[in-house]
Amino acid sequence: MEITNSKINDYIKEQHIQSPVKRMFDAILTEMEAYARENEFPIIGPMVGPFLQQIATIMDARNVVELGSGFGYSALWLAAGMPQDGRIICTDTSEEYRDMAVKYFKEANLESMLDFRVGDALEIIKEIDIPIDIIYNDVDKHGYPEAFDLSVPKLRKGGIFITDNVLWSGRILEDDPNESTRGVAEFNRKMFATERIVSSIIPIRDGLGIIVKQ
Repeated sequence: MEITNSKINDYIKEQHIQSPVKRMFDAILTEMEAYARENEFPIIGPMVGPFLQQIATIMDARNVVELGSGFGYSALWLAAGMPQDGRIICTDTSEEYRDMAVKYFKEANLESMLDFRVGDALEIIKEIDIPIDIIYNDVDKHGYPEAFDLSVPKLRKGGIFITDNVLWSGRILEDDPNESTRGVAEFNRKMFATERIVSSIIPIRDGLGIIVKQ
């Protein structure tokens, strides 16, 4: 299912080509996007990347955590919106992806901001004891409800929790969902049923869940 019209998506992508960040990191982002296409690795792409940069800029975010970072594509967009003394903690189970992310951040002269930890994202976040400005969540979908339970308490007041794939290509509408779809649906239920947070779903790409902690 296409969440938004494909021609509208193409139009938005064309506009983002002109953005200063895209121009500044064009070679790096193009290489990362090519790797994702060739290896069928899902990334947020150039439609969602600038949105993450905007949120980081608005928040003046200095402490950001990613749950499920892959090889650092979304992290690079977030870092582009952060001050140079900010830190982004990335997580992934793959040492190869960690090494790729370090390489890309070095090429972007942002390596001082990167703290990449190899392991289970949901175990790693339990160990983080600083107030977090932004958490970006893209773990395995069956783990979304646990990611919610662990992440919201870690946010500072006014902090933002961003989750990818909350529309799950329309599979959330299925009558007989699999484990991954049930995880996304339960996450969405929690997102809107929990007190002291304000939530919305933005229907760009595969749906972004946005939570603000009150």
